Amino acid sequence: MGRPRPASQSSKRLAKVGVALDDVRSTCDVAARLELDPVAVVHRYPALEDRELVGLIASAVAFGNVKALRAKLEEALERLGPGVAAVADHPEEVAARLSGWKHRVYRGEDLTRLLVGARTVQRAAGSLGRRFAQDLEREGDLRGALISFTRAIRQAAGLGADRKSKRRGSAHILADPAGASGCKRLLLYLRWMVRPADGVDLGLWDVPTSVLLVPVDVHIHKLGRNLGFTQRKTTSWKTTVEITEALRRFDSADPVKYDFALCHLGMLRRCPSRRDPVRCRGCGVKPVCRHWETRT
Repeated sequence: MGRPRPASQSSKRLAKVGVALDDVRSTCDVAARLELDPVAVVHRYPALEDRELVGLIASAVAFGNVKALRAKLEEALERLGPGVAAVADHPEEVAARLSGWKHRVYRGEDLTRLLVGARTVQRAAGSLGRRFAQDLEREGDLRGALISFTRAIRQAAGLGADRKSKRRGSAHILADPAGASGCKRLLLYLRWMVRPADGVDLGLWDVPTSVLLVPVDVHIHKLGRNLGFTQRKTTSWKTTVEITEALRRFDSADPVKYDFALCHLGMLRRCPSRRDPVRCRGCGVKPVCRHWETRT
């Protein structure tokens, strides 16, 4: 821990960070980066019920090599066909179509139970967005709502909370918001569904953007540390909250609006954990990065 900055120095740095974040967001080539992002596939579906389900599938497999996950996602969606909600009404049909599918630790049976469970909840509530909004109103906070939401999907898929059931199915593929996990993929799904339609996110759910938390992957975590948003070394729920609270200082109504641009900046630059003149050249947040501002 370094010495606390004087108030005037802290406010000046805060202003510089805000300018850097806005510059990164305004200069992001959204169209080009969208082609590499799993949310792109969700935009292909015109119906709300399909978008909700495809978004859940896409976010659930969103980890690892981008090209590999996109290929596996495309394969799963091709197997399911254009009417994802319609086929999800028939569990045996979904299982047959996804038989043999695999992406890293996930198999067709995991995706099947996730899809069937989510479709069951969707039908019962009218939409997944309506169910989540009800959970949020009842629980009063995002984490409590996510716990209720994911448990409903697990239960609808016919899975209990025992250890054996967690090895396969929706309980295996969905993160547990009640634990220490940062739940990056669940929060990514919420960002897609809740944030206004801006060419990336879809603005499908009637949920305030102010309650959202940033989906912290390796890129956001590294940038968060380099910008002084967190000192935590793991992508835990506490890390997620800290980084979001830092971003909330720049936009309290929509703190996660910076996520897409920052994440893709990290992917492009392969943001290092130390000063690197080659990889850091031209980086939009370099002027406020902890590895550079103390040496200039």
